[in-house]
Amino acid sequence: MSAQKSIHQHIPGRSYRGELPPLTEDEISRAARLRQDVVTHAFDIGERNTGNPVNLANAAEYLEARFLGLGYAVHRETFMAGGVSVANIVAEKKGRAQPEEIVIVGAHYDAPPGSPGANDNASGVAGLLEIAYGHKDASQRTLRCVAFVNEEPPYFHTELMGSRVHARGCRERRDKIKAMLCLECLGCYNDRPGSQIYLPPLGRWYPDRADFIAFCSNLRSYPLLRTATRVFRTTTKFPSERLVAGIGWSDHWSFWRERYRAIMITDTAFLRNRHYHLATDLPETLDYERMAQVVGGIQRITDYLLR
Repeated sequence: MSAQKSIHQHIPGRSYRGELPPLTEDEISRAARLRQDVVTHAFDIGERNTGNPVNLANAAEYLEARFLGLGYAVHRETFMAGGVSVANIVAEKKGRAQPEEIVIVGAHYDAPPGSPGANDNASGVAGLLEIAYGHKDASQRTLRCVAFVNEEPPYFHTELMGSRVHARGCRERRDKIKAMLCLECLGCYNDRPGSQIYLPPLGRWYPDRADFIAFCSNLRSYPLLRTATRVFRTTTKFPSERLVAGIGWSDHWSFWRERYRAIMITDTAFLRNRHYHLATDLPETLDYERMAQVVGGIQRITDYLLR
């Protein structure tokens, strides 16, 4: 823990503290788009997993259509899981100068059994679509947006996890993945003291208000964490915290397994959200204004990585 604390102290910049700035017109529009995408997944489509294969297929079709509408080249990575044909939805915008270098932004679109999955993880998918929306024109490097299937149990940390399928394919093809950003639960915030909990002993060094977005990496991905944190803190007036540890709670874990640099960006999920994996994880429980500010910061990180 002393080594982890030392790394914690040397990541550049300080977390923003103070009153959040009012939303700009662009952020107001972004918040509306984020809300609509969360409602579409969590309310219109509903629970999305191999136990509900029709809903899962409807979500895949929706994502495919959205990416195509934004001018991306889209394909499906299809495989069998639990007797159901499932698919990652992969959308790419080739880079102009260095197309062989790839930045992946990913989020899982399935929901846990018994939950509509508004925050977990329709919020991440909505953020992914917003990143794709903000990069309609080609950058220097290739942007790959991936909506992963099967992140939730019973496939979590198995070979049938959608991100494992994709990350293995990246390694087999020898894809040059410059960075992978995993968007996992982006919409839950609370200013009340004591609203944020931690696995011990992390509470000694982190705030007790659930008003921040968290950046998490392993040691191999520390340079990416450092860059992402610096860009976010110098461009975005929103509280942020960071942790270097092997916490593989989402799709970034699959890329760690293939020795790629990957980070998770999250509101910390069950460590603050009382609706986690429950039927009450509904669209109306999310804070779309703060989510719009966070996604704007992630957009700027992606912009930087694609240069």
